[in-house]
Amino acid sequence: MDNSKKLNVLFLSAWYPNRNDSMWGLFVQRHALALKAFCNVNVLYICPDENLKKEKFDVEVITENGIIEVKVYYKQVKTKIPVVSNFLKAYRFFIANYAGYKILKNSVGKPDITHVNVLTRAGILALYLKYFKRIPYVITEHWSRYLPAVDAYKGWLKKYLTEKIVKNAGAVATVTEDLRNAMLNHALKNDNYLLLNNVVDTEIFSPIFSKTLNQKKRIIHISTFDDKSKNISGILRAIKKLSEKRQDFECRMIGEGIDFEQLKQYADELKIKDSFVFFCGLKENDALVNEINNADFMLLFSKYENMPVVINESFACGIPVLSTNVGGISEHLNQENGIFVNTNDEEDLILKLDFMLDNFQKFDSKKIRKYAVDNFSNQKVGEKIFDIYSNVLKKT
Repeated sequence: MDNSKKLNVLFLSAWYPNRNDSMWGLFVQRHALALKAFCNVNVLYICPDENLKKEKFDVEVITENGIIEVKVYYKQVKTKIPVVSNFLKAYRFFIANYAGYKILKNSVGKPDITHVNVLTRAGILALYLKYFKRIPYVITEHWSRYLPAVDAYKGWLKKYLTEKIVKNAGAVATVTEDLRNAMLNHALKNDNYLLLNNVVDTEIFSPIFSKTLNQKKRIIHISTFDDKSKNISGILRAIKKLSEKRQDFECRMIGEGIDFEQLKQYADELKIKDSFVFFCGLKENDALVNEINNADFMLLFSKYENMPVVINESFACGIPVLSTNVGGISEHLNQENGIFVNTNDEEDLILKLDFMLDNFQKFDSKKIRKYAVDNFSNQKVGEKIFDIYSNVLKKT
């Protein structure tokens, strides 16, 4: 397809991989990559950076995989006066936003449509462009802040702006029905709510159907190591108790985060570290695919979630999942691709782990894989986003 005839799309994202965190908002980048076969995609990301020393702003312009990414880093504001601090943060954010948008406009021209990823600040420029430049926008929301278990959607100004941005969007896509309902319960009204799955590159995340059996049955857990939400300490206690009954398994912990070192220490105290539990750190690309493919099943024991991408990735590799029934997980997890464990119930987790260790091979890997391709692949998700744009533009 001639690129000059493609839609020119601008992603405005509050979360996106950056020089300080390559995993932050990775699912947004994957949506952009899924869309590039259908549209010209450009990304504007504004990021506070405490590592900036002298300059107030630093701009990176990166062209990768056919996508132009403009990342504007602005210096963190340090003051003990909250009102001044908040004003300076907002001021620097909007100056950075304007500068980044100007760079993209001069480079690739005016967008046909903007796509806001994660509210609220990222939507302010989109609202401005709609009012004054007649450029429509759509929203994809990923943030769990609206969920009752999180309850982090607060502040009258934030709520006022969010309601305004959501109301004026051509469409609002959420990654789960559960998140959509939570947003509606906060009076975030729009006539065109839609579901949009997180994407997995099913060419990269693909199974090894002829793999050899592990010496020990292998469980895999992948997360950001935030114990408040992921309840990894509960997993460790359950594994400790299960290890007293059977010794034919191991659990590999993949990722890093705020509680990583503390949880390693806790596993050491429980005397299961490097025997039943192995902390492997962050894994990406082929290394991550290999870890999933070499596992017998995926484990999540979260207290709250939206729809973790790691479940999609596990399905793409034909690996079943044991998870709590929180957020939108039940919209995809069923008896053909995994089982549920009661939330925050460590005794039930021990029983379900025991069951899965003896029954994981009964799940049909090919069926699990097919579900992922049909629902999470670049082609399917890219087509869905493009259809959303087409319907919105028809109405403008």
